[in-house]
Amino acid sequence: MPDPTIAKADFIEGMAKGLAVLESFDTERQRLNATQAAERAGLTRAAARRHLLTLAHLGYLDTDGSHYWLSPKVLRFSGSYLSSARLPRLVQPTLNRLASATRESFSAVVLDGDEVVIVARSAAPGAPRLMPYGLHLGSRMPAHATSTGRVLLAALPRTAFTSWLKGRSLPRLTPRTTDEPKAFRAVIDTVRRDDFAIASEEHEIGVIALAVPLRNMKGETLAALNVVVSPGRMDAAGLRRELLPVLMDAARELRPLL
Repeated sequence: MPDPTIAKADFIEGMAKGLAVLESFDTERQRLNATQAAERAGLTRAAARRHLLTLAHLGYLDTDGSHYWLSPKVLRFSGSYLSSARLPRLVQPTLNRLASATRESFSAVVLDGDEVVIVARSAAPGAPRLMPYGLHLGSRMPAHATSTGRVLLAALPRTAFTSWLKGRSLPRLTPRTTDEPKAFRAVIDTVRRDDFAIASEEHEIGVIALAVPLRNMKGETLAALNVVVSPGRMDAAGLRRELLPVLMDAARELRPLL
């Protein structure tokens, strides 16, 4: 959908459709044919096919003639962002220090629609890989089931959060996922009050995460800082006791820099 702040005459439909095709590739669907891309991007098969062929011609997709998949060229976008964006560069030294001091894994995460995206990360050498694919820069996770997503949603004005939640499905990813809107709204209210969030095996079994907001001197929440552990090593109470002070101190130290 076009942004309401842009004039219709200025909105380039073809570019939007091409990007929709590019965004249809993810960890669940790494290879797509024209029919699958059309379904995911909301286009006709003929239109999706033309976009796939064009993206392959430009080098952003590889193909065997039937299916298409992302090529390494798409990393130009993420590489340019990570090298030029201010936030990842500012928080990376702090993440490295935290990982070295605690032997845990830390990330800085931003909100993007109904997902959160890791923009900086540091894990201590030998730290266990808790997620099936591991966590890496650019990893995307559902906002509703993650500690970082809840912190960032709690930072939205109440009207903006209501708009975000309205009509949105909250997929049940594990038996512990909060997937009922009224209950989820109560969770966000608690996060607003506490100023931190814990998600215990709601996104992935065997993973518990704690997050706090990263604010600038104006009080604006720019990102969330989190730590991820195994519940076999530390429960929610242990996280609050051992690592919440560490995250809060780091957030205070970063505030003048953001």
